[in-house]
Amino acid sequence: MKNFHWLKQIASTHNKLERRLSLGEYKRAVSWSKYLVSYGAEIKGGGEEEWSADMSQLYIGNKFASGRHSRIYRGVYKQRDVAIKLISQPEEDGDLAAFLEKQFTSEVALLFRLRHPNIISFIAACKKPPVFCIITEYYPGGSLRKYLHQQEPYSLPLNLVLKLALDIARGMQYLHAQGILHRDLKSENLLLDEDMCVKVADFGISCLESQCGSAKGSRNLPLDGSGNDKGKTPYEKVDVYSFGIVLWELLTALTPFDDMTPEQAAFAVCQKNARPPLPSSCPTAFRRLIHRCWSSNPDKRPQFDEIVSVLERYAESLEQDPEFFSTYEPPEGCAASRCFPTCIAALRSRL
Repeated sequence: MKNFHWLKQIASTHNKLERRLSLGEYKRAVSWSKYLVSYGAEIKGGGEEEWSADMSQLYIGNKFASGRHSRIYRGVYKQRDVAIKLISQPEEDGDLAAFLEKQFTSEVALLFRLRHPNIISFIAACKKPPVFCIITEYYPGGSLRKYLHQQEPYSLPLNLVLKLALDIARGMQYLHAQGILHRDLKSENLLLDEDMCVKVADFGISCLESQCGSAKGSRNLPLDGSGNDKGKTPYEKVDVYSFGIVLWELLTALTPFDDMTPEQAAFAVCQKNARPPLPSSCPTAFRRLIHRCWSSNPDKRPQFDEIVSVLERYAESLEQDPEFFSTYEPPEGCAASRCFPTCIAALRSRL
């Protein structure tokens, strides 16, 4: 916790803030601080929820990320390093305020029930409108997107690509087994701990499969890559498409469709069946899996059970043969999961 700049007793520094900020900025700072600064009392939400945080034990440090309606800070909660997501309801938009409250309630309900090594660890939350707070474990590695941005294109070793892909797939396999659909799987929402273990995060638009219903009216829907109305594509297959894009990012360390606006990318993917180009150096094993994951026909996309099985077999084969990715050639017209025993036996015979 060295070199930490704590946010303390903002109320005692009003004069200093007023000299540096505009009136509007100052009012917004006060409106946030009065919900964050605690004087020793336990602050809980409207009800005595199991997940309610004791805000007197929460210390807020530097902001390290932000969204349209949220800010994420590093901090300490009960002597534990944490990330603190603060969600602010706008006073001027009642519909959006109601949507954000519903989103907060849904995200906390999902996080509270999840326990898996590849899922972000939920700690506590506080519901005190117009600001909501979600406290999770802090991961020093930052997001996968940030990590890839720091790498040279096409530079990640294939064994690391495989390891990270397996972490993500196992986390998603667990979610789908719990009947939970993520709906916003992307490298920005994948976090790295100090051991380079991936944690699936940000469940703001996630939902139980039984409660997702039609996509109509939802905000910030992901691309499904099928060219169909998103409400007609099973959401578990939207997650699989997104996994295919993340796997492409791992192999290239590039940003997909970075030469397009989000609107242009959405049109290209949904209406023209566009996909980011795979490099010629991409191993056949990964190429086939990616093509299956982002198939324009959602019915042809594998489930995460199969994806995990395929990647685990890749890992086993790579351990036995360090040249596996350069020599693996599955028979044409054969699904990887069914052909693996035959392919490995043939490979061993050649060796």
